[in-house]
Amino acid sequence: MNLKYITTFANLQIKPIVSEDKDKYLSLASINSLKKFLPDIDTDKNIDLLPIAFDACVVNRVNKNGDVVDSLTATEMLKNFVNKPINVEHDRTKVVGCILTANFSKFGTNESLSEEEAKDMKEPFYITLGGVIWKIINPQLSNLIEESNDPSSENYMNVSASWELGFNEYDLVILENNNKNIEDAKIISDEKEKDKLKKNLKAFGGSGKIDKDKSIYRQVLGNVIPLGIGLTANPAADVQGVATKDNQNIEIKQEEEESIDSSNIDAENNISQKEENTVNQEGVINRIIMKIENINQITDELLKQVTASSLTDFIQEELKKASETFVAEKNEKDNAIKVAQEKYEALSTESEKVKEELEKVKASLAKLEEEKVAKAKEEAFNLRMASFDEEYDLNDEDRQVLAIDIKDLNDETFAAYKNKMAVLMKEKNKAAKKAKEEEMKKAKASEIKEEVVASASSEQSATEVVDEVLDNSNVEKNSIPNSTATAEVSLREKYSKAFGFEGFDIK
Repeated sequence: MNLKYITTFANLQIKPIVSEDKDKYLSLASINSLKKFLPDIDTDKNIDLLPIAFDACVVNRVNKNGDVVDSLTATEMLKNFVNKPINVEHDRTKVVGCILTANFSKFGTNESLSEEEAKDMKEPFYITLGGVIWKIINPQLSNLIEESNDPSSENYMNVSASWELGFNEYDLVILENNNKNIEDAKIISDEKEKDKLKKNLKAFGGSGKIDKDKSIYRQVLGNVIPLGIGLTANPAADVQGVATKDNQNIEIKQEEEESIDSSNIDAENNISQKEENTVNQEGVINRIIMKIENINQITDELLKQVTASSLTDFIQEELKKASETFVAEKNEKDNAIKVAQEKYEALSTESEKVKEELEKVKASLAKLEEEKVAKAKEEAFNLRMASFDEEYDLNDEDRQVLAIDIKDLNDETFAAYKNKMAVLMKEKNKAAKKAKEEEMKKAKASEIKEEVVASASSEQSATEVVDEVLDNSNVEKNSIPNSTATAEVSLREKYSKAFGFEGFDIK
């Protein structure tokens, strides 16, 4: 079978119950209401068969696994339940019976419903199945099912079941919390919306909720195939229970039974026997009391001769053996599950420790990387500021503005910024300022030179004039005060001290 999905509807109990849920559809119902759905089996002739009837699921009402079927799907798949297996704990290698009948009944009362009535219903109703358990396959289970019908038994209501479906299509169902009936639901059929929300489904490992007030379920659709029923000890949901025939224990009246005489033993057939089949004077048949050791010993001829107790003793012993085997296998399986669970928990703990250590290493690496990036950024910032200080004549205000501008720049944006600053701060460029000062110094020196030369020429002309005047006035030259010469020396010293006059060659 090419089925995309298989779901286990663990939502039926093979025992009489009253659901803990309270809503408008629930009502009290007796397990006796299921007896009319029992298959018609002559258990007097088929003492190895245990007829049962039970509510398999509730249509239009979600189960604890997060799945639901609607009325249309239920009517289309109903008859496909017939002839499907009944097994133990969904283990298909442990089939213990078969489904024989399939019907619909009202939710809470088990009043019969026709397929036509059920097809159009919006409210919940049951799929009610009938079948047989093969008592000889698992007598312990058969006894447990019978005891689950007996209110005086400690196993009363202690058997449950779940059913499996195979399907390829589904829609999503959104319900307010505590509401299970899909007549009140929002149905989502859009594929994109389903893909977005399906992760919340319990079937796909989700929580079964989309927020604190709303739950999400899966409505199975299309060609839905019932795969069978699994019996379990874990009750699950809103179902009525199981019903069996009353007085299933077969009683055969004995006209006469005598104790086994160990002297009369058929060694070849391994059968202990008392006497041959005879008819006494009153016409009463005397039966052979014998111990049956093997099922192959039971023949039509033997059944005419042996007492009922011989047969029932054999059946009881075989049932006991099968029961002990079942319990041993179950204990072995439970122990294996326990060991596996312990190993899983140990591995999970170790995994968590490794995960924690890995997170610590990741955090340390991330911190180191952050420190490395911060250090590189700081070094780049210092180098950039140093380059500006080296190239320009800056004050503190200039440095503050530059620091804010360049602290987050990468190499490319910094290069562009530096080019821009070369234009805006050219007046503060140290090299340019030095060149300009040199030019100004040379210009000033040239100017001073010209002034000195001009001054020297003027002083010479004045001396000549004075000399000429003195000559004309018959006054001796050496009687003239030395103030002019003193003025000349003072002027040269002044320029020399102010402009480094001695460095210039004046011609």
